[in-house]
Amino acid sequence: MTVPTASPAAPLDLDLIRKYSIPGPRYTSYPPATRFTADLPSLRLEDAIADDNRPGSGPVSLYFHLPFCETLCWFCGCNTVITLKRDSASDYLDDLVREVRMTAARMDRARPVTQIHFGGGTPTFFPPEQLRRLGALIHEHFTLAPDCEFSVEIDPRRLTREHVTALRDIGANRASLGVQDTNPRVQLAIHRIQPQAVNQQAFAWLREMGFRSINVDLIYGLPLQTAESFNQTITDVLTLGPDRLSVFSYAHVPWIKPAQKILDTQQDLPSPEEKLAMFAVAHARLLAAGFIDIGLDHFARPDDSMAVAQREGTLHRNFQGYSTEAGASLYGFGISSISSTPDTYRQNHKSIPEWRAALDAGQLPVERGLRLNRDDEHRRVIIMRLMCDRRLNYAALSRELGVDFATTYRAELAGLTDLQADGLIAFTPAGLEVTALGGPLLRVIAMRFDATLPKGSTSHSRTI
Repeated sequence: MTVPTASPAAPLDLDLIRKYSIPGPRYTSYPPATRFTADLPSLRLEDAIADDNRPGSGPVSLYFHLPFCETLCWFCGCNTVITLKRDSASDYLDDLVREVRMTAARMDRARPVTQIHFGGGTPTFFPPEQLRRLGALIHEHFTLAPDCEFSVEIDPRRLTREHVTALRDIGANRASLGVQDTNPRVQLAIHRIQPQAVNQQAFAWLREMGFRSINVDLIYGLPLQTAESFNQTITDVLTLGPDRLSVFSYAHVPWIKPAQKILDTQQDLPSPEEKLAMFAVAHARLLAAGFIDIGLDHFARPDDSMAVAQREGTLHRNFQGYSTEAGASLYGFGISSISSTPDTYRQNHKSIPEWRAALDAGQLPVERGLRLNRDDEHRRVIIMRLMCDRRLNYAALSRELGVDFATTYRAELAGLTDLQADGLIAFTPAGLEVTALGGPLLRVIAMRFDATLPKGSTSHSRTI
């Protein structure tokens, strides 16, 4: 198959991608989560939450990790709990009630909540009545903004009309569907059978209930995938009419996720060259279909709020990826969830027993985190602007950071000459801009301003 090329407005140079495909953070935070420590006293959690809730504090974003799945997808890298026991949802929700009450008691509950996200696992493992209970908990303890973006991750295989009705009734208005691949042979190889008719039914229910934005998650680099088969997956997904797509590169980390060892035994994982061909297919097909390349693996229709935020310079990144809610403090609930205030990150215990034990002791169930110093805060701003705006305005950054940007970061800027020579960035009178060639390699460019990366680090997935 001849791999389609992207439009002239957004060329894709596979040779450059090969050259710069190295391990690197996804920069859903800076410093990256790999730098979190278990030194909880240094976090001064009570002070961090109190400082974040002083008069005049900005909006709030809420994340709820709902970890349960009925079956294990062998490629999965999420923190999940595999069970068929629906009572697990009720018990887990009992503990979420305790965590929410404990946290909300420390917060200014008048702050507007502008974004809510249910992640997993499979949030629709929870029966409709339990989703309603969770919705009631949220509305009891927080003040939702009238235009709150309320999104939920959905496994179409586990979705009923009653689920969608319950989600709509508690305020959900956006959905993200896990599809991954529509080829039956690939689905069998990854232990996730999901006929296209199931995807179509999920879309029909969500549209009927007024969900205003639907995202589809795809993964390339799975067993038995080829550029040809992934091209057909893109065709199948486009017939659904999604508003956004997330096209992720499969991260094969069996030393972290033991279930992935099953895929090793098949010896059918695509080669790096085959993965690049799939990436090229997806990139070209989605641009040709009118989607905007938001960055990394995100694409959106031009009228979607994410594309609008990119155009208006208000795009943001948090632990769920790209977000339209810049400036919101993030409060995470449930196992492994991460919270972010202006100068701290904190992550909950990853297992239910440890998380529950902390709640039993009347403690916030935090396992690790990080308190940022001034240099961390400045570099976070720089990396965020690169990842979201694809440019650095030196004068604007000097005003925001209170330093002379060009002087303070002279060494980093001088170290960009190879990226400039390869056409990934261009220096301008105002600063620097990421070119269309450099768009797929945003992580590589951001890494040049990262002071935390050990030399030769392999603790991150590859940039492509």
